[in-house]
Amino acid sequence: MFKSKKSPQPPPAGRLAPVVWRDLLVIGVPVLLVTTLVAWLTVKFIGPAPPSSMVLLAGPKESSYYNIAGRYAKIIERSGVQLRVVETEGAQDNLRRLADPKVNADVGFVLGGVAEGADISNLMSLGSVFVQPVLVFYRGKETVERISQLEGKRLAIGPVGSGTHTLAMKFLEANGMEKGPTRLLELDGDEAIDALKKGEIDAAFLMGELVRGQVTRGLLKVPGIKLMNFTQADGYMRRLKFLSHLTLPKGAFDLGQDLPRQAVDLVGPTVELIARKDLHPALSDLLISAAREIHGSAGMYRKAGEFPAPLERDFPISEDAQRFYRSGTPFLYKKLPFWLASLVDRVLVVLVPLVVIVIPAMRIVPPLYRWRVRSRIYRWYGALMALERDMLDHPTPERKEEILKRLDEIRESVTNLRTPLAFADQLYVLREHINGVHNRLH
Repeated sequence: MFKSKKSPQPPPAGRLAPVVWRDLLVIGVPVLLVTTLVAWLTVKFIGPAPPSSMVLLAGPKESSYYNIAGRYAKIIERSGVQLRVVETEGAQDNLRRLADPKVNADVGFVLGGVAEGADISNLMSLGSVFVQPVLVFYRGKETVERISQLEGKRLAIGPVGSGTHTLAMKFLEANGMEKGPTRLLELDGDEAIDALKKGEIDAAFLMGELVRGQVTRGLLKVPGIKLMNFTQADGYMRRLKFLSHLTLPKGAFDLGQDLPRQAVDLVGPTVELIARKDLHPALSDLLISAAREIHGSAGMYRKAGEFPAPLERDFPISEDAQRFYRSGTPFLYKKLPFWLASLVDRVLVVLVPLVVIVIPAMRIVPPLYRWRVRSRIYRWYGALMALERDMLDHPTPERKEEILKRLDEIRESVTNLRTPLAFADQLYVLREHINGVHNRLH
């Protein structure tokens, strides 16, 4: 029987392996740490997922504010977010609640001009959504075109805490009428209208938050009751920067009866959507989108497309709102359901920085790995060159023994050198060079 012969094994040329993990770890671990740090920072600074509900402060029930808030709720609920509408006393009450961190609220309707003296450092505006005229109805035969003509009379200025009361007081102060013979009555909208019809008061300040459109039309039909024409509208705008000049066209309330019978100049502040600074950007977009759907068409006191608008009054416009007004609804939110778009948006925010880091890192690691492996081979050439220089100095026999011993140490170190298979040729060349120096030494 013939015994099979084993194939001859090549002499070891260092410890060859497909990959030298030590070198790979030395290069890869720092890259991995940098990538992890970027991921951690991205996750840390990315906002949380949008909540599934929010609270909108409106106004008294049956007021225009409350009715409009109900339309917001229906539109926003289409995106799967519940909007809870809360009844309040009016614009100033909304501001007070928003400024109080203990009150559960996210956003509310606030009139321009009511923020004086309030702490608004934690509040921001999502934009003006519509303009709210100040309507002054009065009784009498004499035509009233200036508020100063009402001095000494009985005036209904709205309850304390309402936007009507705050703005009425600003108008009276501008005319020097906040004190004196004028009798100021804190009646709400319905009470003021009834008192005016019965002749119990001489004039009433009314605003949309407390009076409905049909009530306004009804007042104009009552004999002896008229709507004041603000002939000093431009003057008021110079004194009170938050006001806008409005024109109520002839016949706007009733074309058949021609009410009003002539165009009326009015002034009024804009109504803003005021939110706390921690409002989620996705909810901010939902609110402004709803505002465009509700207030974007033409109305009694606005042109089509005029509102909502980033008009900075008492409150700074939020960065998220400014971005929305510039760019519109983000692409993902147009194409995907709200919850899915929010999830994808957050994932992209994390992935994009990682891709920016990982792709260059994947290109850098292989060259660094090759450089490190070659450097472990090439450094022995320095030792060989030093020995050759010693040999050229005609060393003594004792010195030759030292050089030979050092050469053997180099040979042993190279034999134990861990090198990837891809660099085996360079390792064999190094061994041949060591043998060449050894031969020259002998």
